[in-house]
Amino acid sequence: MDAQPLEEPPPILPRMPENAEVSPREASAALQRGAVLIDVREQSEYAAVRIPGATLIPLRELPDRLDEIPADRDVYVHCHVGARSARAVEYLRASGRPNSYNVTGGILAWQDAGLPVEA
Repeated sequence: MDAQPLEEPPPILPRMPENAEVSPREASAALQRGAVLIDVREQSEYAAVRIPGATLIPLRELPDRLDEIPADRDVYVHCHVGARSARAVEYLRASGRPNSYNVTGGILAWQDAGLPVEA
């Protein structure tokens, strides 16, 4: 009797494609070329510090506000450290927006890279 290889159990959350993650510097360069930046943090976080030009759409509001996000442009998404924005990018890609990217490390990494923020 031949031993059958064990199948790995499916992940709890699907893994994002490798090309869905970008550095803050890559995102900044894309914004200069006309890409869109979405901030999926909460209003209080946005009020404290934000990236200039970012559109606030808290993660919980994303399904109801999907029509505000252009399907014909690259979309970069950030949050505080990258977890909420990763979920948002998964949702956007599943909703017909394959040119959606997660800004790795969120606004903290953006600030660490010396990129501009507003308070």
